[in-house]
Amino acid sequence: MRLIVKIIIESFHASLRELWNNKLRTFLSLLGISIGIFCVIAVMAAVDSMERNTKQSIQKLGSDVIFIGKWPWTFSNDYPWWKYMNRPVAKYDEYRILKSKIKSANEVAMSVRLEGKTTSFEGQSLEEVGVLGVTMEYGTIMDMDFSEGRYFTQLESDGGAPVAILGYDVAKQLFPRSVNPVGSYVTLFGTKLLVVGILKKEGESLLDMSNDNLIYTTFNFIKTKVRFDGDGAEPSILVQAKEGVALDVLGDEIRGHMRSLRRQDPVEEDNFALNRISMITSFISQIFGALNIAGIIIGGFALLVGGFGIANIMFVSVRERTNLIGIKKALGAKNYFILLEFLTESIILSVIGGLFGLLLVYLSALMASGAFGFELILSSSNMLRGVIISSVIGMIAGLWPAFSAARLKPVDAIRFK
Repeated sequence: MRLIVKIIIESFHASLRELWNNKLRTFLSLLGISIGIFCVIAVMAAVDSMERNTKQSIQKLGSDVIFIGKWPWTFSNDYPWWKYMNRPVAKYDEYRILKSKIKSANEVAMSVRLEGKTTSFEGQSLEEVGVLGVTMEYGTIMDMDFSEGRYFTQLESDGGAPVAILGYDVAKQLFPRSVNPVGSYVTLFGTKLLVVGILKKEGESLLDMSNDNLIYTTFNFIKTKVRFDGDGAEPSILVQAKEGVALDVLGDEIRGHMRSLRRQDPVEEDNFALNRISMITSFISQIFGALNIAGIIIGGFALLVGGFGIANIMFVSVRERTNLIGIKKALGAKNYFILLEFLTESIILSVIGGLFGLLLVYLSALMASGAFGFELILSSSNMLRGVIISSVIGMIAGLWPAFSAARLKPVDAIRFK
């Protein structure tokens, strides 16, 4: 075992000397494998970053929450949308009854989201704003970080008071710096709403689930302005599980109460959907898994070219050092010593190229994060993958040249010209 370790160390030093003595050849070999590793790891880093961003956006909805609505959050080629068209939307009376009856729930809330609305402040208008009407309990279920102001009171929620909480971007674009939004009035649906709070900046997300471009108001205020199941408004009831209660248990209890409220026969199919975050995250994992595979296949062609480049350089190296190989074998060097020497050189060459490729990915991630405001991260797992992939490519590319060098006969090798 000690002999093998000694041979590997000696091969390592010899390989570094050969690579240093042939700088141009080394550079050209490094270039091919660096581009290959850059392509593969850059795709992996981009896909992983997008998946992380997407899942973080979704997790804000609550992993312990069941959403009762008209449409199920399922995705398939044969999605039977026509089947759900005539389902009733969630009703405010159902929310109130569920709040009093569900024993496994920590909290029950109701919300409705509207898109593409226009709001204004003293002549300054802002279009394409999202509006979210919520009940008082929504603030308990969802984490809402305020930079100024407060959440709705129970009295404001129950009475449908015209009050508003503004997202960071809405407040920034609508109000001049000299005006404090809290205590001011914005116009929405032709009504003046008192601004009671400003949310902290969250930043962009791939699914556009940030609060930055939202206005929160009370659910009962929205009820007076919008026709539900029309105007693109379909309310949802949110049920948060008590600590220690499984979502399956909570779902069974909700299903029983909902079927009773809607007076459904035992043989009837549910005319409502019980959705949870895990339904989306599992689907997202499948999508990004497929993207990862596609990226690896595309980057694999670049790695193949880099591998052929290393193999070609190693054949040239064997040819140039044939006489030296013959002398080493004549002095007693075993075949495996020659094999390890060239194989180590090939692996080192490939790993150095892989490290340069990782450096390029890191620099590209920094530039992309600064230019587009999207956090692109080169994770330690992707770095390890890059090193392992480059090592394997180096081993495969150098295997045949190393075998050919090890099989040379001492006399023929010494006489080679």
